[in-house]
Amino acid sequence: MSAARSALLEPISLGGVSLANRVVMGSMHTGLESHPERFDELGRFYAERAKGGVGLVVTGGFSPTFAGRMKDEPGTFERPDQVEAHRRIVAPVHAAGGKIILQILHAGRYGYHPAIVAPSAIRAPINKETPRELPAAEIEATIAAYANTARLALEAGYDGVEVMGSEGYLISEFLATRTNHRTDDWGGALESRARFPLAVVRAVRAALGAGAILSYRISALELIEGGLTEADTLWLAREVEKAGADCLSTGIGWHESTVPTIAGAVPHAAFAEATRRIKAVVSIPVTASNRINLPQDGARLIADGAADLISMARPFLADAAFVNKVRDGRPDLINVCIACNQACLDHYFTSQVISCLVNPRALREGEFSDAPAASAKRVAVVGGGVAGISAALEAGRRGHHTTLYEAAPEIGGQFTLAAQVPGKEDYGLAIDGFRRQLEETGVQVHTGARVSIEALGRNNYDEVIISTGVTARPVDIPGADDPRVVGYTQILDGSVKAGARVVVIGAGGIGHDVALFLALGEDGERQSVEEFEQRWGIDGGARHAPAARRQVTMVKRSPGSFGKTLGKSTGWILRQELKDLGVRQIADARYLKIDADGLHVAVGDTVEVLPADTIVVCAGQDADRSLADELEARGQSVHVVGGARLAGELDAKRAILEGAVAGNRI
Repeated sequence: MSAARSALLEPISLGGVSLANRVVMGSMHTGLESHPERFDELGRFYAERAKGGVGLVVTGGFSPTFAGRMKDEPGTFERPDQVEAHRRIVAPVHAAGGKIILQILHAGRYGYHPAIVAPSAIRAPINKETPRELPAAEIEATIAAYANTARLALEAGYDGVEVMGSEGYLISEFLATRTNHRTDDWGGALESRARFPLAVVRAVRAALGAGAILSYRISALELIEGGLTEADTLWLAREVEKAGADCLSTGIGWHESTVPTIAGAVPHAAFAEATRRIKAVVSIPVTASNRINLPQDGARLIADGAADLISMARPFLADAAFVNKVRDGRPDLINVCIACNQACLDHYFTSQVISCLVNPRALREGEFSDAPAASAKRVAVVGGGVAGISAALEAGRRGHHTTLYEAAPEIGGQFTLAAQVPGKEDYGLAIDGFRRQLEETGVQVHTGARVSIEALGRNNYDEVIISTGVTARPVDIPGADDPRVVGYTQILDGSVKAGARVVVIGAGGIGHDVALFLALGEDGERQSVEEFEQRWGIDGGARHAPAARRQVTMVKRSPGSFGKTLGKSTGWILRQELKDLGVRQIADARYLKIDADGLHVAVGDTVEVLPADTIVVCAGQDADRSLADELEARGQSVHVVGGARLAGELDAKRAILEGAVAGNRI
């Protein structure tokens, strides 16, 4: 589908507000909602996305009450004296030609503070605090509080509001028998449990009047026991429309669900059929969401009637100009969201302001310059992994004559290897986008040969950025020279085919990825939606894990459980996949020797031989900075970034940020 015909670009009206296209920047917790002194940064962040063409921006959630806060810090919008601060969010978006609505979110039992409330005093499995049960009078006051926040939002200039009614927050808790055990008028049958959300919608509609947008975020799938059934959800959708909503925005799953919903393990547009079912029973527009990160997928869902709008949250962290690139016929230039969660969700859950691994400018817009450099310099970037790519792009965009050297046949480095791991296929799409961006920026790329220090000298570069990455650390075990012992790069790049019995030495992120890759096999096929649904029991049955292709054993020296260094929001998925595939894990092991029988290990006083056709070493990396040292000795101005500066556990987030900063500041 050509850009001119993309269904994403068709205008649409929500209530009394006309949108230029069908693309919504969905709500995300940024970590700034509780910091009004930083609302200028938040306004700049949203305005960049408005400039980039998005039809509608939805803010992170703001609570209508003190009890409804997400964390034990400010985060409400409940007083007139807060209006002026919010105007600093709205005004830049409107100045950029965009539309923006405020999400009203009462966290219910998901709030991380002692004042949390819920329909019933039932603790969430993801929270140590038990909520206080709301008395009837306080329920009525909470409904009024939603309306109050809606009025304040209009006064601040927002184009409307979104009522967060999904993903396990307060409204979900009223609707589900899992969390609502009340016996009064607010519990019992579905019609009574729905009394609260429908009263909220009616109150907010009255507060907004006829002109502003009222979006209601509805759970298209609950993915928890004791949640709404499909029939319940469709009934609720019709009732929410009757109560005055202009749009239904679909959410997927509760936060306590044990089914992945937004990680890379989820296929593209995996939940579109749930959205289609809702659209079929209402007459107001319906928005699809979750793991829609490619413009062709969004356009297809609109064109074939699954949805009226497409909500993309993290793809707008990855690329503020997503829509403009579609409009200009250059979707190949989009910086693809890889669904890694490392700089967005994981930042939020560790009380950091969010950003984006593939776009470190996100929420740091004020720290980067877009102005042409005062003088165009000759810049060499040595190493075409993601740190080097990031550095070259930033230097090129500022007008420097930039050349990127990569010894391998293709750019990408460790990202290219990661793209072979099941659930990380989008890393390859990101590399494709980077390659096109380098071409568009005018960066000269030389691959397939290691650049010599003499060649760098002959070209008389003003600045050299060294991003030569890391070298895999060999393992120090008697017998490690056995031909069955290979490095993880040889496994992931396909140069070595593993045998039927594999031992993986090391249990960091690489070790876990390699174990999954080996257990599932190397067919390279992206998981289908149907396979995903069966694997995670989304059809309501038990999980049906695929049969392991190999017998895989992971071994590590350190004590304790495996996977402690994995991402906070994604590590549990990988741990569950390995468990389902029968991967054995041995901790606190001493490596004794490798011989014809396999790897000999001792755990305490017990010695065991692990038979192995292949032994894969994932035992860490060392920085490869020899070129940098030699250049510095010759008086060359050198900037060292990424793994070449600091190896440790591979950290693409840090590497890309360091590369971007180095390239932008030359």
